[in-house]
Amino acid sequence: MLLQHAATAGAHPLEGTVASYVWLLPLLPLLGFVLNGLLSLTAAFRFGPDDPGADHGTDAHPVAAHDDTGGGAHGDDHHAVQRHRYAGLVSLIGPGVLIAAFGLALAIFLAMRGVGEMHVPFVQRYFTWMPVGDLLIDASFQLDQLSMVMVLIITGVGALIHLFSVGYMQDDPGYPRYFAYLNLFVFFMLVLVLGANYPILFIGWEGVGLCSYLLIGYWFSEKANSDAGKKAFIVNRIGDFGFLIAMFLLFANLGRLDFVGVNAAAGQLAFGGAVITAICLFFFLGCAGKSAQIPLYVWLPDAMAGPTPVSALIHAATMVTAGVYLIARSSVLFSMAPVAGLTVVLIGGLTALFAASIGLKQWDIKKVLAYSTVSQLGYMFVGVGSGAYVAGVFHLMTHAFFKALLFLGSGSVIYAMHAAYHATHSHDDAQDMRNMGGLKKYLPVTWVLMWAATLAIAGVPPFAGFFSKDEILGSVFLRATHSTLADARWLGIPGSVILYFVYVMGLAAAFMTAVYMTRMMIYTFHGPNRTGEKEREHLREAPWIMTGPLVVLGVLSVIGGWFNIPAALPVGPIGALERWLEPVVGESALRVAGGTLPEATHSLEYSLIGAAILIALAGIGLAFARLKPGRLVPKAQAPAEHGFGRVLADKYYVDEVYDAALVQPVVGVSRGLLWRGLDVGLIDRLTRLLVQSKDDDASPGAVPMGGWLTRAVGYLGSQLQSGRVGTYAWVLVVGVLFVLGAFSFR
Repeated sequence: MLLQHAATAGAHPLEGTVASYVWLLPLLPLLGFVLNGLLSLTAAFRFGPDDPGADHGTDAHPVAAHDDTGGGAHGDDHHAVQRHRYAGLVSLIGPGVLIAAFGLALAIFLAMRGVGEMHVPFVQRYFTWMPVGDLLIDASFQLDQLSMVMVLIITGVGALIHLFSVGYMQDDPGYPRYFAYLNLFVFFMLVLVLGANYPILFIGWEGVGLCSYLLIGYWFSEKANSDAGKKAFIVNRIGDFGFLIAMFLLFANLGRLDFVGVNAAAGQLAFGGAVITAICLFFFLGCAGKSAQIPLYVWLPDAMAGPTPVSALIHAATMVTAGVYLIARSSVLFSMAPVAGLTVVLIGGLTALFAASIGLKQWDIKKVLAYSTVSQLGYMFVGVGSGAYVAGVFHLMTHAFFKALLFLGSGSVIYAMHAAYHATHSHDDAQDMRNMGGLKKYLPVTWVLMWAATLAIAGVPPFAGFFSKDEILGSVFLRATHSTLADARWLGIPGSVILYFVYVMGLAAAFMTAVYMTRMMIYTFHGPNRTGEKEREHLREAPWIMTGPLVVLGVLSVIGGWFNIPAALPVGPIGALERWLEPVVGESALRVAGGTLPEATHSLEYSLIGAAILIALAGIGLAFARLKPGRLVPKAQAPAEHGFGRVLADKYYVDEVYDAALVQPVVGVSRGLLWRGLDVGLIDRLTRLLVQSKDDDASPGAVPMGGWLTRAVGYLGSQLQSGRVGTYAWVLVVGVLFVLGAFSFR
């Protein structure tokens, strides 16, 4: 039997409880992937009509899976001729496994609450995975307060997104394939947050990267979609290189890769030393790729090429939060590397401000939300980088609620717009806000719920985002006066200066967030309708299977902040999340704070809270005062952007700079040197000469002797790798003698 519990001095309080079935959490979505994957294969087996010559009507030809409208993300126009024959079964399996996983997660959470304070993680070892010398890696899962929070978010929000997908993707011909990919995505994310060591976490880390490639490029027949999937995959490989180097450095210096062992042995490394700093910086390189921070954020806006529920899953509850989770999980290491912490804080603050400024001039409704995600992730990194690990995880949780609602709400809008354009055979862009306006009349439920999410992300009390964003900004401000970060220096700059600077950037990003989110709501739901006179007749609210999840997320966006009420507002469960996560990150947060957690006076705390509220209200007020939806014209009639507005609309030309500086030189060397120079110029010419010398009658363009040269090289390689151990031994002996001779006879 594979299930073998960790041998400990005494039985863990969770031993024998429902927590022992933690392995079922990832197994359920994996089962969904297998079943839906098998059902997706049946699409290749279609029985023809009884009479092949029968006339099956003008609609017998398949409609394009999507329509490239030339604006923003592509692919959400998906009208199939008929539903997949197993769509009903897939609709039960896909969301069903996630609902079951969420139910199990709730049961485990209640079991953890029942045992009281749990200061030791519950680790289940299933089998030894990599026993190589001193390297011993077990296939094991770890349950603690941090992993439990992540599991509840992933399965809970993920289940709602799966339910929404049932309605949104119902007409897609690849319906089972879509749910197979979605289930696989959740499986890998659960492996990521449940893994008891860095290699297991890395399996989930790479798995969500693979699934993002599959889902972003889901409508792969369009080149723009497949390119977006490849871009996400390749950019993340840069970050993954950093993750691997960090693991190598950890094992080389500590000899451990499991979380419990690393935390116990971390004291062997010098506080603030080069080794611990390098490990944390390489880990952060991985985080910058997976969680879209400068300079590796460029893949995330292009991820809008996938179906809108995919955007909600990637941006809200799974992949992009992996980097934040990694730093919180490695809090012991980061608390010992102040320079690395300052780097995380500074990059996070710059990313929050930079992405927010781009969001001010985007017209594609999904692109606005994409840059919003990049900006909000910057806030999370400011939190965990400054040692306010609870604040960072708190914003991760509230962001999952309101960002999933915003993306699914935009999906409801796009669904209605596509239905209207499809009914009138229009080819206008259904995702461009200039083609919307006045939709509150036709989608009243979506309008109310998206306003709740907008007020939450803008930081207006009592909505969820206010509490978590305010806690991050307040924590950075307080740590600027007394913390190991404030005492450190970053490239000669005092840490306190960096922290104050990031606090100001955070306020500026919050102001911009309130502006561009209000702008999105005004241009989408308010003012006159610009969809078209005929199209208005077909605009209506989405079916209940799509609207129901929006209502649940709307409630969470309103009350989600009450899970961690600050002490300055003595209402509700004060510091509930902080007390819950204290056994995991409490000691690390205390170390960053210099031994004493910073506490603001009531007057200072109320001042910080008041500043955050004023910033949010000022942004909303400015948007209402300056933006006039009545003056807006549809996209087809819109004038081109000019001046700095064009720079923002074109995203500071970062993609163009990357293309000119990196992509084109690589393509040029590959095409000019490797292909034309070596392949065509040298290899083909040489082998052609060999052919002509062998047979004068050979055609000048003939393939050289069936690849004689290639076969010859392959033969030599096969002899070197024969599989005969005796031959290997003799080659080794000869090599050793050759090396000894080279050093002896000089």
